[in-house]
Amino acid sequence: MDIDGFIKKVEAEIEDLEPGTLTADKDYREIEQWSSMYALILIAMIDTEYGVTLTGEDLKKTYTLRDLYHTIQSKL
Repeated sequence: MDIDGFIKKVEAEIEDLEPGTLTADKDYREIEQWSSMYALILIAMIDTEYGVTLTGEDLKKTYTLRDLYHTIQSKL
């Protein structure tokens, strides 16, 4: 897993988000479409794609996609 591939997977999960919009240092919670539904979708995608179980607390501790990526890496 590399961070660019991870970002592309996140972008694919968020409805009406143009590919290439997100960067590693983007606070994903500031995405216009962000809601608690997308938090659940993101948790499910990470579980399915990477076999890593994240909690709501894990998400609360991250701000950027880079933070989230490193959290996933630490659990692999």
